[in-house]
Amino acid sequence: MRCRSPATEDLTAEDPTPDDLKPDDLKPDDLKPDDLKPDDLAPLTGPALLRGWVAPSRVVFGPIETNLGAGRALSDRHTAFYASRAAGGVGVIVTEIASVHESDWPYERAPLAASCAQGWAAVVAACRRYRTLVLAGLGHAGGQGVSAYHQRVLWAPSGMADVVTREVAHAVEQPEIDELVAGFAVAASMAVRAGCAGVELNAGQHSLLRQFLSGLTNRRADGYGEDRGRLLREVLAAVRAAMGPAAVLGLRLCADELAPWGGITPAEAAALVPSLAPLLDYLVPVRGCALSESATRPDGHTEPGFNRALCAGMRAALRGSGSAVPVVLQGSVVDPAMAASALVHRTAELVEMTRAQLADPRLVSLARAGLAERIRPATLSNQHSRVRGPENLIISDEGEPDTGYEARPLPRPGGSQPRRGPSPGLSSPGRSLPGRSLPGRSLPVAGAPWAGAPVAGAPPRGVLVVGGGPAGLEAARAAALRGHRVRLVERADRLGGAARLAAALPGRARFGLLLDWWERELTRLRVDVRTGVEVGVGELDAAVGEGLQVLLCTGSRPAPPAFAVDTGVEVVPAAEFQRRLMLDGAAGLARAVVHDPVGDWTGVGIAEQLAAAGVDCALVTPDPVAGVQLSRTGDLADANARLQRAGVARELYTALYSVGDGAATLADVHTGERRRIRCDVVVDCGQRLPDDTLWLARPELARAGDCVAPRTVREAVLEGREWRWSL
Repeated sequence: MRCRSPATEDLTAEDPTPDDLKPDDLKPDDLKPDDLKPDDLAPLTGPALLRGWVAPSRVVFGPIETNLGAGRALSDRHTAFYASRAAGGVGVIVTEIASVHESDWPYERAPLAASCAQGWAAVVAACRRYRTLVLAGLGHAGGQGVSAYHQRVLWAPSGMADVVTREVAHAVEQPEIDELVAGFAVAASMAVRAGCAGVELNAGQHSLLRQFLSGLTNRRADGYGEDRGRLLREVLAAVRAAMGPAAVLGLRLCADELAPWGGITPAEAAALVPSLAPLLDYLVPVRGCALSESATRPDGHTEPGFNRALCAGMRAALRGSGSAVPVVLQGSVVDPAMAASALVHRTAELVEMTRAQLADPRLVSLARAGLAERIRPATLSNQHSRVRGPENLIISDEGEPDTGYEARPLPRPGGSQPRRGPSPGLSSPGRSLPGRSLPGRSLPVAGAPWAGAPVAGAPPRGVLVVGGGPAGLEAARAAALRGHRVRLVERADRLGGAARLAAALPGRARFGLLLDWWERELTRLRVDVRTGVEVGVGELDAAVGEGLQVLLCTGSRPAPPAFAVDTGVEVVPAAEFQRRLMLDGAAGLARAVVHDPVGDWTGVGIAEQLAAAGVDCALVTPDPVAGVQLSRTGDLADANARLQRAGVARELYTALYSVGDGAATLADVHTGERRRIRCDVVVDCGQRLPDDTLWLARPELARAGDCVAPRTVREAVLEGREWRWSL
């Protein structure tokens, strides 16, 4: 919505601080969700101006890869995806970055600006009722792209190989540079004609504009090499001319490539931004390059808010030059208190909270209503939010599995049933094949059945959920939201199941916050929670006899060791060992072997814990690297670096053959050659199996989560949630 209002703070004004909130009043490190009051978050949830456009809040949903496209166009799945965040109160949405030239096709479903006009218009129309500003993300991946899809040479400032793909790019010449500049201008004009309030240009990660700015990738001897900022200024000027004076022009700029020997440094970026300021309406400082791709959007091993100093430095450079261009804080900002603090302490004028809104699209609305404790925490695991790759994963979230699937029609209550008997799991009513454009649309988030107060549906029934892991917690919550009387029983003393153990591993602490959120939700919804209760077949039969609807969420159990075990070495399943570490630490251990045939975060995390406790540790894996599945989260290289620094011996391409007599016998997976290493204990991080004893005794009952098949938290939550439709 474009207007000027005296009641709305103009972001070009001199750093306003609300009269009723002093900086010293807000200490984000000390605040808990229950402590937050609406006034604490007023700087975040209040409106702001960008070039005269009113944003309903200072929260930004940044450009993120989704794989929701229909070919290279934005689909109705994009529309529903963005509309749900708009319904939740976000101020500014930047759509998935669209390539401005056909020479760029960085992943299979990457949008192409020439194909996006209709999709942009649909997103704008869907978000208009919420007054959210929609900006089109525009970019060109350059040498960080791939040639597999368009079968053409990659464009780059200089003819050199990308450090990740090793593909050698073509050094663009002046006619191609002219095409690139024109491509940005034409795309920006199309976006504004489609109704977007403006555009955001990408000069951050995966960006040809960043590659021209960097001494790592720009080795040119012409004017674009002598002045590495020249191309960026030409593009900005062309885009401004094409859009006209009323549209918003934002820039996502790499201010630190984390490669001080030749890359962009904060000092260089601080010297550059004043010259760009006259062309900009806001600036988003980011970090990382091809050498440090995971650093741009890292997982939970990196502290939230990691870019605060970088953002403050760029803002200081702008203010020192007399520019009032607003700055946006980016960098794993997932907590409202931290975001509000950044505004109060003048680190930034807006805050990007993209992954926080993947976890809970209602974030701003709940914060504005004084219900911050009900905001679902983001885990920052990246397990379902990093989708740029050949697998074409659909963007989603561990705790909010409807993220990415907002366009699927809602099933009718009672109209679909979970699969029974020997089938592999619960049905997914209305769920489409990945990547297809769906004709139906769900309700906006603000009106979704699981969003807040209990929703009337089928007549209330009594429900028994057996098991308090993620599947059981979400099943109990979803059923209670529909007005059913729910009892949840858990045999352990604490809720959480395997996720509680995961939260104790390095980089996984935010899973504990998600579990705490579920506990608060069950308390709010008056679910009868009973821990330390073992349920047997008799109790199940009694519950069924009382007319209760029963769901089994009994989790998983360790598989038997896949290696020979003799006396003289203790073999402990990973989950049991983690419980010991939480209770007693690693006292008495001298040498340990971590057997990791799976390659997820479990083996790596336990090895890190042991090394930190001073235990001589070896990690044994049949894979070429430790933690091979961590490539999905962006932590693969970083995890191996941490293991190296910690002194963990990585036994690669190696199988654990047998243990006994104070040693483990290892076998080379290629040659079969065997050797022995000394150890006191082997921590077995092998595959887990369904804990389905109760279900085998009563197969007519529904089940969900790991007791169907051990998978990620997201699948467990999804199955637990969808069970509500059978009630």
